[in-house]
Amino acid sequence: MNQRNPIKLDIPLEFRVTRPMACPYLARTMEQRLAADISTMPRHHNTLAKAGFRRVENWVYKPICSGCKACLPIRIPSGDGELGQLKVSRNQRRVIKKNKDLKRSILPNISLPEHYDLFARYLASRHHDGQMADMDEQGYDEMIATSPIETVLLEYRHLDKVMAVMLLDLQDDGLSAVYSFFDPDEDHRSLGTFMVLDAAAIAHDMGLDYVYLGYYINSSRKMQYKSRFKPAEVLTNGLWQPL
Repeated sequence: MNQRNPIKLDIPLEFRVTRPMACPYLARTMEQRLAADISTMPRHHNTLAKAGFRRVENWVYKPICSGCKACLPIRIPSGDGELGQLKVSRNQRRVIKKNKDLKRSILPNISLPEHYDLFARYLASRHHDGQMADMDEQGYDEMIATSPIETVLLEYRHLDKVMAVMLLDLQDDGLSAVYSFFDPDEDHRSLGTFMVLDAAAIAHDMGLDYVYLGYYINSSRKMQYKSRFKPAEVLTNGLWQPL
């Protein structure tokens, strides 16, 4: 059901506007964010998430770029293709089958050296020119461990080898994929797609309706994969609408 998402907070938060910086997704575009520290008022996170804000460490943010509204908050329904509302395609079923040999563990959001090594390899291979390319181990530790809300790690192993990790926030209506990374040498497994599908199945098992996937930009090749999960919704003019 479409419904507007006005932000109504019992105690006002102090919001700040960040300085303009180059957009990591659109050329010749500057990015600005509306941001607030929720470390002392984490109860506001659910309301803000439904209104399109994302969390990083103790902060929530939302793009407010001058002359650009390309970033659309996106979420997908929970389910596993049999139960729930998520429609799993034939190709996505093949991805699930390819990864049946992986063992999933749900861990506390604690930084582990083995995870950081995989994260560093992933960045070097996939995002060497991105905003996080220079993140060191301390920065990684802070990204993983600093959270004012309930946050977990999904870890996937093949035998004793870590293959993929997803940082996941728990909300009252769903799960939010904060960040994920995987073994860049395992392209054939489509691990990024697999983790989203698995998160949707977990959300359904928990009785939650959605998985939030951050922002979607139609013209960004890096974000096209998000549109393959059906039926997706994007937040436009205060309404969650079909993509």
